Amino acid sequence: IGPAPARQSYLDAERLLEAARSTGAEAIHPGYGFLSESADFARRCAAAGLVFVGPSPDALEAAGDKAGARRTAGAAGVPVLAGVPPSEDARVLAKSARSLRLPVLVKAAAGGGGKGMRRVAAWEELPSALESAAREASAAFGDGRLLVERYVRPARHVEVQVVGDGRGGVAALGERECSLQRRYQKIVEESPSPGISAANRERMLDAARRVAAAVRYAGAGTVEFLVGPEGDFHFLEVNARLQVEHPVTELVTGLDLVRLQLEIAAGEHADVAALEGRSRGHAIEARLYAEDPAAGFLPTSGRVLRLEWPEAPGVRVDAGIVEGLEVGSHYDPLLAKVLAWAPDREQARRRLLHALEETVLLGLRTNQPFLVDLIGSRGFAEARTFTHSVEEEPQALELKGEEVPLPALAAAAAALLGLVPGRDGDGGGGLGLRPGTGGGAGGAPAGPWETLGRWRVGERS
Repeated sequence: IGPAPARQSYLDAERLLEAARSTGAEAIHPGYGFLSESADFARRCAAAGLVFVGPSPDALEAAGDKAGARRTAGAAGVPVLAGVPPSEDARVLAKSARSLRLPVLVKAAAGGGGKGMRRVAAWEELPSALESAAREASAAFGDGRLLVERYVRPARHVEVQVVGDGRGGVAALGERECSLQRRYQKIVEESPSPGISAANRERMLDAARRVAAAVRYAGAGTVEFLVGPEGDFHFLEVNARLQVEHPVTELVTGLDLVRLQLEIAAGEHADVAALEGRSRGHAIEARLYAEDPAAGFLPTSGRVLRLEWPEAPGVRVDAGIVEGLEVGSHYDPLLAKVLAWAPDREQARRRLLHALEETVLLGLRTNQPFLVDLIGSRGFAEARTFTHSVEEEPQALELKGEEVPLPALAAAAAALLGLVPGRDGDGGGGLGLRPGTGGGAGGAPAGPWETLGRWRVGERS
């Protein structure tokens, strides 16, 4: 559909529509980002005779756009964080934001996923934050509008998975906690949330239903909340699309959310009321990113030389990579999602920890050692997880700065010793190590040891 830059491919509506026409497709599933919450794109699909797998254009304007969602939530009687309306004019935003108490959060009006978000602790920081956030929002969503709202700390990020039938019927399929984040991108998600009371959970589920029902929501979506230190919660936004972390809900409910999306988009009758009350046990997801924890979590690239996913009861892996794939610098650095389900949280945590330790991914540096350390930490085990924990108070989580998991070390050692059977007939220990595959000094191939890396909080090794 076009070259790698998103503006020339995934943000180009005409290219997407032409791809659908040329392949004889009847519908377009918009995925997680890009134009997935664009009312204009949904209308263009309809005009082209294509089904947009998602909410109606009117619902997207009322819920997918952050400003519209705030108005919808307020009208439905749901508490909303103090903030100022979106604008493309940085001067208007800077002036209006002064009505709020510091710190504040700058956010993209048209998208999510941490893109176009900046925390501002002093007013002199606001102009540069607005400029960089607008630039990032335009590149990610094709829309540079921003809004500013109050920043809550300490806070938990809790979201409710909803499914609507498009006629006002809405099911709330439980909540996910997504508090552990870096640069506003989620690292770990779990369901149910270990940090809210049963009474608060029911109030939050009811609030999510009201917001989605108000716009006659169709398909899968998420209503997000910030939970303050006293347990009070405020509406944050609606993600009017499928979430990256939807498998967490699938594991605890046994539902296939993508199938539900397709059935509703196809006009099949959905008895959404019958979908509720299915949650059983506990599920946790860890996102495996192509980034180097020892270098401030900078994105990395390289060829996937060796890949082994864990296989165990209750473990699920959703991956977008295979051996031999070249991971570039375009798009999000997410490589895979590793999940575990168990009857209770501690068993799920231990299963996920073991699954992460058993994962072998050689060829580029990833956040795997950090994830092992995080899931294995006392802070995570005790659910001391807040939106600021990873970036501002890692010591409170009691992270240890663990080394690379043993299976990965063993795989690297075996590769160096030539114990791994060749996979591509090159005689290179199965890793296909040839000059020019990148990573080593002077253009030499990256050795297995080099790609493992190590990390410690506040220390570069």
